[in-house]
Amino acid sequence: MPTTDFDLVITNATLVDGSGGDARDADIAVRDGFITRVDDKGSLRNAKATEVIDAAGHLVTPGFVDIHTHYDGQVTWDPYLSPSCWHGVTTVVMGNCGVGFAPVRPREREWLVELMEGVEDIPGAALKQGMRWGWESFPEYLDFLDQMPRLFDVGTQIPHGPVRAYVMGERGARNEPASSDDIAQMKAIVRDAIAAGALGFSTSRTMLHKALDGEPVPGTYATEAELIGIGRALSELGAGVFEVSPSGVAGENDAAFPGELALLRNVAAAIGRPVAFNLTQSNTAPELYRELLQRAAEAARDGIRLAPQVAGRASGLLFGLETTYHPFAGRPSYAALSALPRAEKLARLRDPAVRAAILAEADNPAMPSMLTRFPDRIWRLDDSVDYEPSVDSSLGRVAAAKGCSPAELLYDWMVNGDGSELFNVPMLNYAGNTFDALREMLVHPASVLGLSDGGAHCAIICDASIPTSMITHWTRDRTRGERLPLEFVVYKQTRQTAELYGLNDRGLVAPGYKGDLNIIDYDSLRLHKPETVHDLPGGARRLIQRADGYLATIVAGRVVARGGELTDELPGRIVRGAQQPKG
Repeated sequence: MPTTDFDLVITNATLVDGSGGDARDADIAVRDGFITRVDDKGSLRNAKATEVIDAAGHLVTPGFVDIHTHYDGQVTWDPYLSPSCWHGVTTVVMGNCGVGFAPVRPREREWLVELMEGVEDIPGAALKQGMRWGWESFPEYLDFLDQMPRLFDVGTQIPHGPVRAYVMGERGARNEPASSDDIAQMKAIVRDAIAAGALGFSTSRTMLHKALDGEPVPGTYATEAELIGIGRALSELGAGVFEVSPSGVAGENDAAFPGELALLRNVAAAIGRPVAFNLTQSNTAPELYRELLQRAAEAARDGIRLAPQVAGRASGLLFGLETTYHPFAGRPSYAALSALPRAEKLARLRDPAVRAAILAEADNPAMPSMLTRFPDRIWRLDDSVDYEPSVDSSLGRVAAAKGCSPAELLYDWMVNGDGSELFNVPMLNYAGNTFDALREMLVHPASVLGLSDGGAHCAIICDASIPTSMITHWTRDRTRGERLPLEFVVYKQTRQTAELYGLNDRGLVAPGYKGDLNIIDYDSLRLHKPETVHDLPGGARRLIQRADGYLATIVAGRVVARGGELTDELPGRIVRGAQQPKG
């Protein structure tokens, strides 16, 4: 008999195993990175293990699998990939929305950095200073990433933008039509990437995604022939997801969305692989999402997989004294202070003369602010961190009740305390001032959970915390509508997301599956308010958000975080291609 039977044993757990089935009492054992036993509670009470954790009174779930992140640059310098590491995430998928860093020739590196900065609001200075380069081809990129220790597992897709620019040069970068030879070359590159372990191919067709020079991301206008031609690389290998950020995704062209979905159905039918597309509820066509969900259901009945990727809360932005956007930015007296450090800016803003000057000024006509257009869509984000607030607590309604202008009230809230106040503007998935439409999207059988954008939009959102708010808000705290079962919510961000990308060795607590687990104090689980920090390379800013209630996060049987604090363990790896359970 060996000295220990297992590396890790968790006893007395309330297990929500990721299958969607009912919670149950259980003990769990892990050896060599994989779950070896899941038995009735008490069955492993006397087992010999390197570590035993008593989870009495607490939840145990699979580690969360976040399939929509943009850590493509950060992954080269940061083994922890915060803030996702603070929210129970044990696997991420990056390379979304057609942007990334491979393939690349040395002379194109700066252009790809600027493309990522323009599309995903990741500070270019941080990327230029922090990124380590050492590849040209996509397989070489995976090999390079393999050399670095990391906290949790990372999978990636090959993005359209770099591929198009690599094959077509300036023609590709400027969205000129691809010839049949161009398409053949792009297909070959994608095929090599999938064979080397890429989890899919991604592209963007929305006009919201633009490089710093204003040019839409390469591939925005790609023809059906180009998309299918590249997608056949996935078909030939029988592997990978075709991920799309479609035109109309954020309401910039609602009328285009049904046509886009018809195109994506044709692509999915032609290549025989899942096509995942971003889906949100727009304010201008608030019922359109139902038609799109129906079309995905109709495709499923014909054996065609369209997977609407839905966020766990409203999509929008945060603003404060240190964010990219601020509604006073178009007022000259405020703009003059924009470059000051927060403390100095705050001191100046508290000067009555400065206050009077800013409030007396109008917005720049070329950039009317949300404050002017819809003050009833702006909320103060207090310690309750309520992402589904009532319209009665909005800036506009509170200002009216106080008998002051929204600008005056915002100003006074803004300079409160240490100036760290943040304000939430839910721009999508909130047309009716509730999450009822979002709930309908989440429960639809075709939909998958995504769009956290971890690593992106660094000074405007912090949605990498969605895995936590999925648990807290949807299963426990929601008061303005029907909640969701805990077992369903865990399934949506474990087994379902893992299976979409062929990661069939995780997302389920069962023998043979990866020992990726969370131990959660359900009653104490809560989000902190987002905060602005300057911890990116070169001191660049970003928003981060922590949480209480994660007693332990475990990757491959090793505890990587305890009580919200990271340990020294780095068992993560680069995931290459589809995975199967052990044994």
